[in-house]
Amino acid sequence: MGSIGLNVAKRLDAFGCIILYTSRNKKPHVKFPFCTNIQELAAKCEILVICCALTNQTRHMVDKSVMLALGRDGIIVNIARGAIINEKDLVQCLLKHEIAGVGLDVFEDEPNVPKELFELDNVVMTPHHAVMTEESMRNLYELVVGNLDAFFSNKPLMFEVMQV
Repeated sequence: MGSIGLNVAKRLDAFGCIILYTSRNKKPHVKFPFCTNIQELAAKCEILVICCALTNQTRHMVDKSVMLALGRDGIIVNIARGAIINEKDLVQCLLKHEIAGVGLDVFEDEPNVPKELFELDNVVMTPHHAVMTEESMRNLYELVVGNLDAFFSNKPLMFEVMQV
């Protein structure tokens, strides 16, 4: 439950969703219930939203065992990195109806997407645009220039990056 996960959770919480999370450690500032591992989390949820960094520990973290724990009614939404999901396991679980569906905008071996995913009606795929929109790039430019102006003028920064 990093900053992105917490922001996603806050938005889902506003819609009345029940939020659970897992992380390397329980976060004392997070009000949502903590699960000790990804299998426990998957077993307790209907929709598994993945928003974590890709590391050696998270590569293929969502594998067949997690998908089976999620169950036939479960949905996976990956907004993190493609390699967090074992795509071979994902394709097999989708073909066997062991999970209900998946929403993806990232893939393990981009731009090579498993052809089976295109043939399934329980798969939603979108291009990974992240923040690469004209508006967000203009806002980023204005923020960087504003911060540089403020810094070199010994004025308060418009936005200060804080380490968590």
